[in-house]
Amino acid sequence: MPNVEYRLASGHSVRHLDVAPMIAALRFQPSDFEFSHGWLNHVPSRHRFQFDRSGRVTIDALCGCAALSVRPEQADELHTMFKTWRHSYWVPLETNREFASHFRAPNAWVRLFRDIRMAWRRFRREAEPTTIPVEGVSATPAE
Repeated sequence: MPNVEYRLASGHSVRHLDVAPMIAALRFQPSDFEFSHGWLNHVPSRHRFQFDRSGRVTIDALCGCAALSVRPEQADELHTMFKTWRHSYWVPLETNREFASHFRAPNAWVRLFRDIRMAWRRFRREAEPTTIPVEGVSATPAE
């Protein structure tokens, strides 16, 4: 059978996947996506996308979407939009999550360990705390 390319009425090829809706979703619905272990995950559809260094995309989906390749004229735009999404949305979100995790309330065991450690440090101090007389403290701001 000859290699025949069928065309839709709008001029789009049947052999390629139109990713314009995904590009728009990356731009206008960035919270629908997550990035994990090198894969861009679209949470509502459970489709996964992996980009290589040259910008080619691998699609992993349970439906027939993975059977078609991305339209060549849209591949660069999709890769550029992914890099923009990752730089502008995902990296700041992950940085904020990591920063917030540093200030989470510790569990009971960690609190107990910290209390024991601080008590031990106070016990081991050899010098008595020094006091500063009130007359020696200046209330005027430094220049």
